[in-house]
Amino acid sequence: MIITQTPLRISFFGGGTDFRDYYRENQGGAVLSTSIDKYIYAIVKERFDDVICVNYSKREIATQLEEVEHELVREAMRKTGVKKGIEITTLADIPAKGTGLGSSSSVTVGLLNVFYLYQSRPQPIERLTKEACQIEIDILKKPMGKQDQYAAAFGNLNIIKFNPDETVTLEPLLIEDRVKDALETNLMLIYTGVTRESSDILSQQKDNIRHRLSILDEMKAMVDEGKNHLLQGRLEEFGKLLHRGWELKRKLAEKVTNPQIEKMYQIALEAGALGGKICGAGGGGFLLLYCPFLRQNKVRDALGSPRELPWHFERQGTKAIFNVRR
Repeated sequence: MIITQTPLRISFFGGGTDFRDYYRENQGGAVLSTSIDKYIYAIVKERFDDVICVNYSKREIATQLEEVEHELVREAMRKTGVKKGIEITTLADIPAKGTGLGSSSSVTVGLLNVFYLYQSRPQPIERLTKEACQIEIDILKKPMGKQDQYAAAFGNLNIIKFNPDETVTLEPLLIEDRVKDALETNLMLIYTGVTRESSDILSQQKDNIRHRLSILDEMKAMVDEGKNHLLQGRLEEFGKLLHRGWELKRKLAEKVTNPQIEKMYQIALEAGALGGKICGAGGGGFLLLYCPFLRQNKVRDALGSPRELPWHFERQGTKAIFNVRR
């Protein structure tokens, strides 16, 4: 049995500039994001028979690869050469879909990792990342960018740059521990109570790219601005920049926000938050807020004691946490 653990992520600035339609034509894209200590687990065990058994929110039993309905499992098996006689289970620390924390890419990266390890063929992180992008973007034609796969595979707090020639550069953001601890303390993840399919929002966002270039250019510039705030320990300015970024993100597609999200966000601002954004594509999932610690109880009370996700920064990306062979 082999188990891989792959982190989820929070993206702060630059989301949308990781779309191929943008970074190829506009001198590259960039995001500032971090992995967090909430994970997707991929578990693989050899079976005595030739059946493929897949366990997630449902249970599948297939006799051949083409019958597998879980598209990420099916394509990761195809990519790695695993064909039959295997039991696969995926587990998540939070609902695995519609939360805005990059779960589908964490699933894909974790599956690739576990399937290669199952065959005693461990692969470099760079290969896992590229193949995850190929599966989601090129094979399954998902309307998405490339940031989630890199955050899941490499982990850490990074600036990730997407170059026009399809190369990707990771720059770990080395900020002082006291600043990182304070940032973590002042960030809140509030569940909106709504999970949603991101594909509709992302499809509209993708279609709108050529009409939103000035907005995306400004969002890309915020990556360096956010980096400088962190390096200088200017956390309140970082929080206010999140607010500016959210004002821009709302313009990328109609369904990024909705009355429920707007109401929650406005209540949080009035209670003491300095800024925030909806995570991922938008429309639901988790609301990220920057709020000084001493004001956070007031925000919680104003929001009616919402479901909150405690979290910490995660330095590592995908890895095996159990590997036992008979």
